[in-house]
Amino acid sequence: MRKDFGARTWFYPLPVLIIASYDEKGNANAMNAAWGGIYDSNRVVLSLSADHKTTENIRARKAFTISFGDAAHVAACDYVGLVSGNDVPDKLKKAGFTTHKSRFVDAPVICELPMALECRLIKINEDGNIIGEIVNISADESVLGEDGLIDAAKLRPISFDPVHNYYLVLGEKVGNAFQDGNALK
Repeated sequence: MRKDFGARTWFYPLPVLIIASYDEKGNANAMNAAWGGIYDSNRVVLSLSADHKTTENIRARKAFTISFGDAAHVAACDYVGLVSGNDVPDKLKKAGFTTHKSRFVDAPVICELPMALECRLIKINEDGNIIGEIVNISADESVLGEDGLIDAAKLRPISFDPVHNYYLVLGEKVGNAFQDGNALK
């Protein structure tokens, strides 16, 4: 038997996206966002409200980075979502995050988070969603596997559980995409 819950914002998985941008003075800022994802083969979409400092920064600088929250930095990732850059201008420092400028876009890369998508703003659509083009993906060598690619088990990305307000770690392999279904053909 199934139980009905009505319309909710329950969706699995919701990656913990740490969106970083520069303000008009070149100060780095970041926020935690769970509502975003791949929009096309080389594009991302973020659903951010217009009153976020990050949204204002992206409009002004036309660029942003998306780092994936990880198990090693849960408290810091949560913190940048709890306070606004409008109220706490040094929130990255308080979170223990440092940054360096992306070589590809006018946005900061958070050094402590080992994987980042470096994006250029394409547009903000009629619903206010931010659409960006992925210009580069960078990853710390510590999260690369023997094949030289990102290893999710080493990255240990976290996901937001909107039902219980938990963070969950991802990374266990349970199958092979584009292969396991062939057994049912």
